[in-house]
Amino acid sequence: MSAEASEAPAQTYRTGLEGAAAQARFWSARARLVSNARLACFAVLLVAAWLVFGTRSLAAPWLLLPAVAFIALVVAHDRILARGRRAERIERFFDDGLARLEHRFAGRGDAGLRYLDSAHPYARDLDLFGTGSLFERLATTRTSGGSDRLAAWLLEGAAPATIRERQLAVAELRPRIALRRDLTLHGDDSAPPETPTALLEAWARESAQPLPRWLPFGCFAASLLSLGGLLLWIRTGSGPVPFALALLVQGGLALALRPRVAPILQAAGAPVEALARTSALLGCLERERFESPLLVRLAGELVSTGASPSAELARLRTLVDRRDQRRNQFFAPIAAALLWGTHVAIALEAWRARCGARLDVWIAVAAEIEALAALAGFAYEHPAAPFPEIVERSEQAPCFVGSGLGHPLIAPERCVRNDLQLGAAPQALVISGSNMSGKSTFLRTVGCNAVLALAGAPVCAEALRISPLRIAASIRIVDSLAEGQSHFMAEILRLRQVVEISRGQPPALFLLDEILHGTNSHDRRIGAEAVIRGLIENGALGLVTTHDLALTQIVPASGGRLANVHFEDHLEGGEMRFDYRVKSGVVTKSNAVELMRSVGLEV
Repeated sequence: MSAEASEAPAQTYRTGLEGAAAQARFWSARARLVSNARLACFAVLLVAAWLVFGTRSLAAPWLLLPAVAFIALVVAHDRILARGRRAERIERFFDDGLARLEHRFAGRGDAGLRYLDSAHPYARDLDLFGTGSLFERLATTRTSGGSDRLAAWLLEGAAPATIRERQLAVAELRPRIALRRDLTLHGDDSAPPETPTALLEAWARESAQPLPRWLPFGCFAASLLSLGGLLLWIRTGSGPVPFALALLVQGGLALALRPRVAPILQAAGAPVEALARTSALLGCLERERFESPLLVRLAGELVSTGASPSAELARLRTLVDRRDQRRNQFFAPIAAALLWGTHVAIALEAWRARCGARLDVWIAVAAEIEALAALAGFAYEHPAAPFPEIVERSEQAPCFVGSGLGHPLIAPERCVRNDLQLGAAPQALVISGSNMSGKSTFLRTVGCNAVLALAGAPVCAEALRISPLRIAASIRIVDSLAEGQSHFMAEILRLRQVVEISRGQPPALFLLDEILHGTNSHDRRIGAEAVIRGLIENGALGLVTTHDLALTQIVPASGGRLANVHFEDHLEGGEMRFDYRVKSGVVTKSNAVELMRSVGLEV
């Protein structure tokens, strides 16, 4: 992506940021004004109360005007604060967009470390998760379901038909900045969306417990009886006996219903904030009209029952909130006197009977569209990035043919682009070159673009043709003291995993950095040649880097299935210079001695 290509989204974000910042300042000033007015009104109310009850120089109706004004200002202040918070979140949306365009996003978003699995064949090697990772670059998701879905797409490539569907959906969502902005405005901006709703979904899928039809009326009558006894005690002075008798009847009913009520209240647990996020997100989607097949199908899932998913989830959120209110130390006595928990359980069962079977569908649809919107944001911020052409396996041999490939996490002004062609000949490249010349970065460039392509996103390239591939990498190998595992043992175990993946379908795309560098040259040559030959025979495509030029000698005997390429450097003014360009053939020089001398070692 060139600087010129990114200028349009950058200008849009700057304009939006300036407008949102002006709105935030306006509502902040208005909130201060109303707050001062509320304070003044409260002071007037206190003076009026002193004149009415203290000196009795004013009649009681004079309290009405300042009291009504104070209540009105409280309501107005809350609304103004809500508008101010919305303006601040819009400001954050545009500021985050600029940070991504300027490659200042590291540490600002969701790093997704909870998805990092050391046994995954490429997640750690390609920096999918962590600070400054590909996931943090993409993840504008605000629900746990959306984040889970996006992470799953990065961790495993989709089938060609699915990829094409996602591409059309992402292309449709790409210009809808207002929708993507609204999808990110809901929930707490200070923390990643890590509050899952799996327990709630499991409860909703279960069949609703059939409760007797008389139960709601009986519980209402018992609560009314308790309130009547309390009112009789206060108004007539009849004593606590009627109230106590009513509580006794109500307590017996609550005790009898406890075995049925308690499991409902316990099972219907969910973070209120998670429900609020999903409800608001679905509310945004219900107002939209789509054209791409995937989005049309997902939107159809929301309206298939005729009910409004956002309204029903808002109702569920209210019920869950009411359930939690009974634990409040100040409200607990009142809740006990009103059979609060039983009433909430009855309402929850009614909700489950009406909507429970659709809850997991609503949450899944919200997660899918939120993940698509995250990819659409990436597409919008990379207007020159094309969607790759997905080649069916039946059409030809596996392929990865890219021109102008760049790393999505490297700023455009520093990103050096290279071409790559893998297919029937050659299937793999042996890459030689000096230290710091760009070999490992090239492997990650190829891997990250493959991940984006197989997830349904645009790629950082001029063009890319790719068939379904399973990525397997050995780039960042970490030893384990806890497991008593050396670096070399960790590497050969990863190589075994890569070989096993290459035996399956679809074919593998292997990325091996400094293969077997933890052993001597003789064993490295024998082991590396055997591994590469096995991968090629299994139909895999890939890249192998090496410092050991002896390994490049396996290429001539490969029958054209392997080719040698290299990165090189040169001295300029006593300093090492790198152009990070892939060149044909084997590297002819090394910079190790020069690098050691440059740090002061006498060599």
